[in-house]
Amino acid sequence: TLFRNYNTGVGRDVWNQRVRDMCSGIRSLFGEAVGDATYSVIHSRSLEGEPGFRLLNNVARKVGCDPVAALEMRPDYIKSILEPLGLMHHPIVLITDGQNSDVVRRLRADEEIGPLLRTVPSKDSWIGGDITLAIMSDAFIGNPASTFAGFIAKSRASLGFGHSYLFRAKDENGNWRTVCGDHCVFDKTILGVMS
Repeated sequence: TLFRNYNTGVGRDVWNQRVRDMCSGIRSLFGEAVGDATYSVIHSRSLEGEPGFRLLNNVARKVGCDPVAALEMRPDYIKSILEPLGLMHHPIVLITDGQNSDVVRRLRADEEIGPLLRTVPSKDSWIGGDITLAIMSDAFIGNPASTFAGFIAKSRASLGFGHSYLFRAKDENGNWRTVCGDHCVFDKTILGVMS
């Protein structure tokens, strides 16, 4: 089990509110075959526009990652991660705050990514379900300036899951590469209070 007291959507929380199923997102996309599902997750978060660029730029100065790629989530960036992993023939799930429709539009328009792109139906999309969906994915692509993506990457690392991609930049040959590994999400000198 993923969590000790896995929340199946039965019962009430400490505020007497009905609890939700942590696997609602996974089940809505893959049915009961969730254990056999191979998929990746992209977390697109704009971080309220200009403040998001400033946050990511601050992280980029510290580790050398690209100052905009994790906000723009362009198709070449996504493919540079998923192709070497053999995940360009499996569903790509997009979880997003909905603030940057350009990301969705670009990914849907790409002839390789578009047919693979999935989103969780709104009735099943909520913070707990999105977190579980991302943690359990075969690869996670997120923004290092997002605390949500940081939590997911930390959870994946703590569970022994690899393939979390937050800190990337192009090398001198124009190829995308990871510039700071999974340990970076725990490093206070890089992420400060977000680590």
